[in-house]
Amino acid sequence: MKNILKSLVTISALSSVIMTAFVVNVGQATAETKKGTDASYVGAGIAAGVTNGGQNNDAANFGGNLTGRVKLGNTPFSARGNVLWNDDTTAIIPEVSVDVPIANRTNAFVTGGYSFVEKNGSPSPLGNRDAVVVGAGVESEVANNFLVYTNAKVGLRAYENSPASAVSINGGIGYRFR
Repeated sequence: MKNILKSLVTISALSSVIMTAFVVNVGQATAETKKGTDASYVGAGIAAGVTNGGQNNDAANFGGNLTGRVKLGNTPFSARGNVLWNDDTTAIIPEVSVDVPIANRTNAFVTGGYSFVEKNGSPSPLGNRDAVVVGAGVESEVANNFLVYTNAKVGLRAYENSPASAVSINGGIGYRFR
């Protein structure tokens, strides 16, 4: 568990550093005083599974992601959904997040949910079996109705016949619908 947390923190920190440089430049160009974002959006991008469980059929792999966020009123919570896929299978991940404004039109968030792998035993970007998922990420509005997002997800015990956890790094572009 200690290694999982170290991995999650490292990946989240790296994602945050990359996004911060981009967000600082965008944030300086806008005169708005609003902090954070309340955008509900859908997006698409890449998904990179960066771990393997030590068995056959569970190697790290690359694919895509679809993501969505619905802001839950004036609370710091959001409902999120993710679909991570590759050539072998798909992982569907409903989640709830706690969103923290960190800059103008930018949030950091932590998530908790569950991954449903379409074909257990086939490698997805987040392991090869159903698992509890925790994650962290950053999202930022960069233009009218458009956002960029990045996150890291950890599937706990997400490999068959292995106690290993899976890590996926995801990112993409979203379109604000509300």
